[in-house]
Amino acid sequence: MKTMLDVANKAGVSKATVSRVLAGNSYVSKTTRDRVFKAVEEIGYRPNLVARNLATSKSQSIGLMVSNTLYNGPYFTELLFQTATLTESYGRQLILADGKHSAEEERQAIEFLLDLRCDGIIVYPRFLNSGELTQIIERSSKPMIVVNRRLEHSPQHCVYADHQQYSFNAVSHLIQCGHRDIAFISGIPGSPSADSRLRGYRQALEKHDIAYREPWVVAGSWSLESGREAAKTLLARNISFSALVASNDDMAIGAANQLHAVGKRVPHDVSLIGFDDIKMASYFIPALSTVRVPVAEMIETTLKQLVDMMDGRPFDALQPFPGELIVRDSSGPGPHL
Repeated sequence: MKTMLDVANKAGVSKATVSRVLAGNSYVSKTTRDRVFKAVEEIGYRPNLVARNLATSKSQSIGLMVSNTLYNGPYFTELLFQTATLTESYGRQLILADGKHSAEEERQAIEFLLDLRCDGIIVYPRFLNSGELTQIIERSSKPMIVVNRRLEHSPQHCVYADHQQYSFNAVSHLIQCGHRDIAFISGIPGSPSADSRLRGYRQALEKHDIAYREPWVVAGSWSLESGREAAKTLLARNISFSALVASNDDMAIGAANQLHAVGKRVPHDVSLIGFDDIKMASYFIPALSTVRVPVAEMIETTLKQLVDMMDGRPFDALQPFPGELIVRDSSGPGPHL
């Protein structure tokens, strides 16, 4: 195995100089750096990254903790793509840790990233609550940003969208279009996004003096299949709804499949709205009305805030990101217009 001393001998410099070059020390001349890198390439030296991280307290990496219950679907694909692309633009490596199925496992995944000496960590939680996340942030030696969760006591450490408000806006739009019998497919119970969107639905009904009815609401699990099953459940209850809101686009598309299977037309018989504005939404027939969640903008802000923290620059608390209702062909006038 080639060592740092072998590189030093090949380049004709000291071992300390090789160490400074590999640590990114700017006080080494370009000529010397070029000789060292040429020697590294010629002898095939691979530095011990763990040892280097311990010595410099810098890993040039950013950690991302996400629980695997969120991996499946286009939303996570967009989230991961944006995070990896923007991390690369900052000249750093992205390290993914799986939070698995519980708050304790999410905590362990964050500790794993801290043990790897990640320079900063992005947390996309499913199980840890706001209080637990604030405690982790306060005790961490590394900067940390939580995505998709409002932290009342750590507003500068969170980037989130106002799910309740844009759910309220989407349901209010349907009501203003003449719909009063509006069914709702929620996400996984206990999910902060799902609970907020359900609260927005209830808030819009209350605002327009429409009673909330339990049979009009079914829980899904964010997948196409769960959307189809939820629509099947609603139809089996023999309730008459002229509009359906699903808590993400996958479930909306699954619901549309079931509506089509029983001869109901979208939007002529049932107007349909989803959330997230995934790429498939505009290609679906009829094109899906949806609420655009600004994932790219949220991740861009997250990385900028995190890098500012890592580099010791000043930073401020962030405002929630608004969602944008995109009205397409799947929603139309209701019977009470």
